[in-house]
Amino acid sequence: MVNYEVDAGLLEAYVPAGTQIDRHGGHCYASIVAFQFLNTRVLGLPIPFHRDFSELNLRFYVRRTAPGEVRRGVVFIREVVPRRAIALIARAVYNEPYVTLPMRSSVDGAVRHEWSLAGRWQGVSATPTGDAVEPLPGSHEEFITHHEWGYTRQRDGGTIEYRVVHDRWAVRRVAKLEVSADFRALYGPALGAALTTPATAFVIDGSPVTVGAPSRSVP
Repeated sequence: MVNYEVDAGLLEAYVPAGTQIDRHGGHCYASIVAFQFLNTRVLGLPIPFHRDFSELNLRFYVRRTAPGEVRRGVVFIREVVPRRAIALIARAVYNEPYVTLPMRSSVDGAVRHEWSLAGRWQGVSATPTGDAVEPLPGSHEEFITHHEWGYTRQRDGGTIEYRVVHDRWAVRRVAKLEVSADFRALYGPALGAALTTPATAFVIDGSPVTVGAPSRSVP
């Protein structure tokens, strides 16, 4: 997870109706998240040849006031996967902004995720150090890693909401970070220019994750 402090104005066009940008310590963040799906199931069923795959996404953080609670969630600006069927299902069910590119991943001391764009392999690599530690309540690490909701803007201007359930993720510090990517080509000139100097980066061991069915939060 590579986290950048960005101008909230760059994200306003992506904010779903009924939500607002969430900040930590007065700062607005967007995160590059690169990871592997393992043993994936859709509606409880494994899809042959589509159980284990990589993903790269760019996300930011929002909140929505619901009856009796404030729900903290994420919004995805773009999600990259290596297989077209995955992108088609995600766009059909959630209207998530998926695209398909060749991808590869490895873990050999460093955690490395790469994708091919415009005929060139690009990627992020992080070498973790120390033990994995659960973030303290209210910390920057907790703000980045723990969100129970996802929000997606729909073509008609409405918003769907879905629940994301997983254990609280423990965080490993990063001893060495390498980012070799043309984010301007992937996310556009304005956003790409903002993803230059990371504010923080860390490695997560991960856990089982359940993504709930989408429901309409804003008509």
